[in-house]
Parts: sequence; C-alpha cells; structure tokens
Amino acid sequence: MSDFARLLHASGPHPDNEAALRLYGRFVGDWNSEITAHAPDGARHTALDEIHFGWVLEGRAVQDVWIIPRPADSRAFPIAGNWYGTTLRVYDPAIDAWRISWFDPGRRVFRQQIGRPRGNDIVQEGTTESGELTRWSFTGITNDSFHWLGEARSAAAQDWRLMVEVKARRRRP
Repeated sequence: MSDFARLLHASGPHPDNEAALRLYGRFVGDWNSEITAHAPDGARHTALDEIHFGWVLEGRAVQDVWIIPRPADSRAFPIAGNWYGTTLRVYDPAIDAWRISWFDPGRRVFRQQIGRPRGNDIVQEGTTESGELTRWSFTGITNDSFHWLGEARSAAAQDWRLMVEVKARRRRP
C-alpha cells in the first residue's frame, strides 16, 4: 500500500466524537445497488451500480465512492448520467452536524451539504451553483440495506422533485 493510501485510510472511528461518527460509519463497507433516475416527464431508467464507504483521515471522516453504472456496464446512463464520484463526510461538533462535499469530476458536479439525523433517517441539504435546493436522504436504513433519495427544487417551488433513488444491499464476503 502506498504511503498516501495508508495515511488516508483508517481502521475505524477516532475516539473523539465516536458516537456521532457512527451516523455514517455504519455504512462502511461495500454495497451493490440499483439506481433509478426519474425524468421530469415521468420516464425512468434503472441500472446496477456499486458504492464503497470507508473510514479516512484518522477515522475523523467517512469517504465513499459511487460508481453508476458499474464499470462492466458503463454505457451512457440516461437522465442522471454516469457517476464516478466521491463524498467526504466530516462531523463538525461546533454545529452538531456533518459537512458534506460531493465531487464528480467527470460530470463536473460539485455539491456542499449539511447532514443530520432526522428520526431514523439521515437528511443532507444544500444548494447548487444555480440556486436550486438539494436534499439527499438515507431512509430505510438497516445493517444490510438502505434507500437513498436525491431530490431537488427551485427556491420558488413548494414541492421536491425526485431525481434519483438508489436501493443498496451490503455485499457479503
């Protein structure tokens, strides 16, 4: 393993704020999933994808990689486009919330959000460069599965529009 990889990755959560770090830490591991992209006209497209979560930065953060569709099925994915991006999730005790940054350089999509637990779910909220509001939610969370919703709305709109949903199942060794 290179020094970079060794210094980036961590074996578990840092003892500081360990309980709070488990909010996203429970996802650490490898996941198979199915993505459905929803077009404004009602059309839908579905593909298989994969997600990988890991502890990083001395266990003070959780990083993930979302690959949609899987590399073996890398034809163009309608509506949402192909994703090969990463999220860095860092707990900030000063605001008792998570600072979240998503980077998808291939699609030139970069998002900043704040994430918090909401009941049994996790909700991340932010704003795009054009001022559109974003809400990404982890729902139906169990040890072996979760449902992720990517929603958006203009600042003037009342209702959220479902753009993408992902149903994930943990891989077994």
